[in-house]
Amino acid sequence: MPTTTELKQFCPQIGRLDWIGLSPEKRGEIRSVELAKVRTEQGLVGDHHSGGPGGARQITLIQAEHLPVIGALAGLVRIEPEQMRRNLVVSGINLLALKDRRFRIGTVILEGTGGCAPCSRMEETLGPGGFQAARGHGGITARVLTGGTLRVGDQVRDLPPPH
Repeated sequence: MPTTTELKQFCPQIGRLDWIGLSPEKRGEIRSVELAKVRTEQGLVGDHHSGGPGGARQITLIQAEHLPVIGALAGLVRIEPEQMRRNLVVSGINLLALKDRRFRIGTVILEGTGGCAPCSRMEETLGPGGFQAARGHGGITARVLTGGTLRVGDQVRDLPPPH
């Protein structure tokens, strides 16, 4: 039987990119798009987080399966991806398994850099208690290792560690 350490070395699920969102300016409206250009070491073209090289928060991702949970905890019937203010919504693969790992979405290679904790804006977008509802469900941040184009429907796959 494999150890927990061995099990953490690979995530066998294959996920799907369900949604892409861009915010051209800080605190600005999130625009839903079907495809986005991604620059190496910068992020999504047209998103205000894209910029200086080396940043750990070039792209933010959230788990689609967590949206109904956040909604239930916030007392809402439905949560729209724009309300969570993340760049990518992914389903079918546990994002936490990709934290501190390299993974591919379509042709783009990302590296999970940490958790993406909710901010106080959740009180505005989800109402009172929104911050607490989103805690533990905020997703992850990532750095772009190889740019390209992301398209809704792209596969999300874990990559083996570099040798």
